[in-house]
Amino acid sequence: MRPGFGTAAAGGPVAAWGGPGVAGRVRAVLAPGRGAGREPAADRVLRAFGLVIGLAGTIAALLELPEIVLQHRGIPLLWSVLTVSVAFGMLPVLAGVSLLAGPRSIRPVAGAAALGYLAAMVLLLAYLPPIAAAPGPVWAYRLMAIGVLAAALAWHPLLAGGYLVLAVALPGASLYFLLGDTSPAQALDAFARDATLCLLVLWCVVYARRAGARVDRETMRSSELAAAVAGAAARERERARFAALIHDAVLSTLLDASRTAGQAPVLRDQAQRALDQLDETRIVESQPAILDADSVAGFLRSAVREVSRSVEFTVRQRESGATLRMPWHAAGTVAAALTEATRNSLRHAGVPGRTVRHTVTVTVDADGLRVVVRDDGAGFDLHAVPSDRLGVSVSILGRMRQLPGGAGSVDSAPGAGTTVTLRWAGHGEDGDARAGR
Repeated sequence: MRPGFGTAAAGGPVAAWGGPGVAGRVRAVLAPGRGAGREPAADRVLRAFGLVIGLAGTIAALLELPEIVLQHRGIPLLWSVLTVSVAFGMLPVLAGVSLLAGPRSIRPVAGAAALGYLAAMVLLLAYLPPIAAAPGPVWAYRLMAIGVLAAALAWHPLLAGGYLVLAVALPGASLYFLLGDTSPAQALDAFARDATLCLLVLWCVVYARRAGARVDRETMRSSELAAAVAGAAARERERARFAALIHDAVLSTLLDASRTAGQAPVLRDQAQRALDQLDETRIVESQPAILDADSVAGFLRSAVREVSRSVEFTVRQRESGATLRMPWHAAGTVAAALTEATRNSLRHAGVPGRTVRHTVTVTVDADGLRVVVRDDGAGFDLHAVPSDRLGVSVSILGRMRQLPGGAGSVDSAPGAGTTVTLRWAGHGEDGDARAGR
């Protein structure tokens, strides 16, 4: 996506939409408050504008159809149908794509709609005299704001501004040079009026898209801050607990030992209890920190960004009545495996002569999460990996196997890229989750 708007990269918005199909997408567009947090704000703005522009342009074309027929009387039917189809044909497609497809499909379709409308304005020049002689303004010149809206949705503001200037200048220039019945003053006046209207609609779309991207950036910062605060609180709690254990058990045992001559059963029992308590701190956390979905997403995103900011990071949160509750140590294990998988992808997936795409997709619901690290690079033969190479078997899959509820898999082939999948099922940590409630 162009600079200034949201992306799915590691430094981009918090989440990409993972709603439950068409019904969820319709709800998110028509009632954005209900879909908040499911799709990045920049993508919701893009989707809403695509739907509105597509539907409004299609309705405008139907309303203008009688006048189009009137102005094209005596014009070859095939040429007329071609011109109208080029002008409006992509608008219903834009509305459909905005509802049914992903955000990445909206901008190319909007760009095609903008170019189609401009092409129709140029096609009109072949028969402009009889069309302009008909009653009313030329239909394509009256609806040029539709093309400008589509251009604002599709391209960077500077490029959309260039489109605006060209589209607004074309009517006056064509009437002045081809018909000769328009004075320079009239052409400039028409240019100023049309440019003002089109500039207003261009500004509205650009401002809304930038506002959505700004909301996404602030949401991302909030998620990262929440994850950092949760992690700091967990570490501080463990430090305090360990310090209390050292003071109350270890130091008191050593002090009693220095004051007691010979062996004492009470001292021996006290030392054993101190050793048992130290083992408990090493084996398990008695009160693990519990992270919610946003905190887990921010934590995993931070892990990826520490490796490289060039990796695309996407989060999908499935709609559910319950929320994710993930122990801190489980999130740390997944993050460590994710970091190793991302580092391996960046290190080994390179292909000479082309850019390799690296993506991380995190899917979160109340039952757990799934992390997919994917690249379209060189790939490798899993069976040809030497047994002493521990990056995949120990640092990634081994970590996930040791995590209760965790699992991992690697899918790769030479020339076909690599996909690493990490899974964590929440029921594997039920006891810890209850302990942290």
